Amino acid sequence: MTHQITLMPSGHTCTAQAGETVLEAALREGFLLPYGCRNGACGSCKGRVLQGAVDHGATQDQALSPAERARGAALFCQAQPLTDLVLECRELGTARDMPVRTLPCRVQSQDRLTPDVMRILLRLPAAERLQFRAGQYIDILLKDGTRRSLSMANPPHDDALLELHLRNYGGPFSTHVFTQMKEKDILRFEGPLGSFYLREDSDKPAILVAGGTGFAPIKAIIEHAIHSNIRRPLVLYRGARSAADLYLDELPQAWAREHGVKYVAVVSHGEAGDGWSGRRGLVHQAVLEDHPDLSGHEVYACGAPAMIEAARRDFCSRCGLPEAAFYADAFTPAAPA
Repeated sequence: MTHQITLMPSGHTCTAQAGETVLEAALREGFLLPYGCRNGACGSCKGRVLQGAVDHGATQDQALSPAERARGAALFCQAQPLTDLVLECRELGTARDMPVRTLPCRVQSQDRLTPDVMRILLRLPAAERLQFRAGQYIDILLKDGTRRSLSMANPPHDDALLELHLRNYGGPFSTHVFTQMKEKDILRFEGPLGSFYLREDSDKPAILVAGGTGFAPIKAIIEHAIHSNIRRPLVLYRGARSAADLYLDELPQAWAREHGVKYVAVVSHGEAGDGWSGRRGLVHQAVLEDHPDLSGHEVYACGAPAMIEAARRDFCSRCGLPEAAFYADAFTPAAPA
C-alpha cells in the first residue's frame, strides 16, 4: 500500500511504497532531506509529524527521546508511513544533481595510520568518476547483503582515488580489512550518501568538531574549502583518546600554518607524564570553553553518537547555536561478528 507524503513548508509531495521509510521515499523522488547515519542513532533526519501516523522503527533515545516522540517528532530514516502524512522538515534542495550510483572499485593501497585505523585508497574504473560533496560517505556493499558506511576523506577535486579511514571495532568488514583484504581486491559501493557537507552559501564562521575517524569527512571539507578559496573563518577541534590517536596530525598543523585554519587538538584519556602538552578533556567541552556564544556560527560535527548528542545539546541550549546551524554525522560502528 502506498501513502502520500507532503513536506512542509515547501509543499513538495512524494509517495512512499510499502516498506519504505520517509527518507527513502523522499530521496527516491529527488528531494534531499538532512540525514547522516540512516540507522536511528544521529538525529540528523529529525522532523515533526503534523498529520498522520508513522511506525517509528528502531531509534535510539539519544537521537529521539520519548518526550520528543510524544510531541510528534520522528526520525525520517526509520519512520515508515502508516497513513498519508504531512511532515515538517528541512529540505536541502534536490538529490538529482548528485545521483546515487553503484560502482565497482579496486583496492589501490591500504596502510595503518595507527594500530587500529586503516587508510584505504580505492580506484574506480578508468572511465568513471564519482561526483560528490566534501563530507559525504559511501556504503561498501558486502557479499552477505549488509553495508558498511565510510566517509570519504578526499575532497571532490582530488577524485582519482577515494580515501577512506576505517577504525577496527571488530565488525565483519573491519576484521576482513585488517586480516584478509589486499591490494587489487574488488569491492562494490553505493554513493554518494549523506547531507553532511559545508554550506557554501553561508559566510558564518564554521567550527568543525572531529572525534576519532570523524576526522575523515572534516579533512575533506577543509581541503575543499582551501581549494575553493572559501574565506569564512574555520576552526577545527579534534578529539582523540591519546596523542598517538591523532593520526595524520601534520595535516591540520599545515592548514593552520599555511591557510589560517585554527587547530585545537584535545586528548581525553592521556595521563600526566605522557608527553602531551595540549588540551585535555572532552572535545566538545573545549568548544564550550572557547566559544560561549555560538549564535553567529555554524557547527559541523562528526564522531561517536554520544559526542554528537552532547555537542548538539550543549551548543544549542548553552551557547545559543540555532539547531538549524548544527550539522552532524554520527559514526555508529558495526557490531563484532
